[in-house]
Amino acid sequence: MHFMNALPQFVFRHVVPVIALAVLAAALPAGAQPVGSSQPVSPTTIASDTGRSGNGLGLRIGYFDDYRNVSLFHETAPWWSYRLQNGWGRLDLNGELGLTYWDATHGRPDSLWQLSATPMLRWWPNEFVYTEIGVGATVLSRTRFADKNLGSAFQFGNHIGVGVLISPAHQVGLRFSHFSNAGIKEPNDGLDVVQLTYTYRY
Repeated sequence: MHFMNALPQFVFRHVVPVIALAVLAAALPAGAQPVGSSQPVSPTTIASDTGRSGNGLGLRIGYFDDYRNVSLFHETAPWWSYRLQNGWGRLDLNGELGLTYWDATHGRPDSLWQLSATPMLRWWPNEFVYTEIGVGATVLSRTRFADKNLGSAFQFGNHIGVGVLISPAHQVGLRFSHFSNAGIKEPNDGLDVVQLTYTYRY
């Protein structure tokens, strides 16, 4: 039991920073484009040419005040996609399934686990940049965390973010998330977190 509590803290302090640096080192050169290129490449065309299905596996690292989190998640290929008129880009609806560990730097209890499922609507004004919004369901391993009373194990997750496709396989983003039970049970302190996301598309 002590090992299970110590392992996520070890991951936060040692493994996550190494993974983050490795991801940046691998992804940035891959995302380089020739200067003056006049033919942006469509991710849809790239996926078709390389055999990638549009699915993704990702790592998300979050921080806010007295706590932080790390998530592993799977992103589906678009369930629905719509090309907007007059050059306004396209809309994609994707699904995300994630497992998250939360760690508090102050307050008790100092950790919890979270399982979440979220549909995310993304607007791509061009083929490389997106904004996103989503509301999903999430389940927590406990109802108290970091001196907060979350009211119930079931919570809603509300998300808004931006991101960039820096190569056919590598996507990075920034997301703000709020978790609460929408007043189903009081008290309802809720959790907020700002997260940096990396997704490997395959």
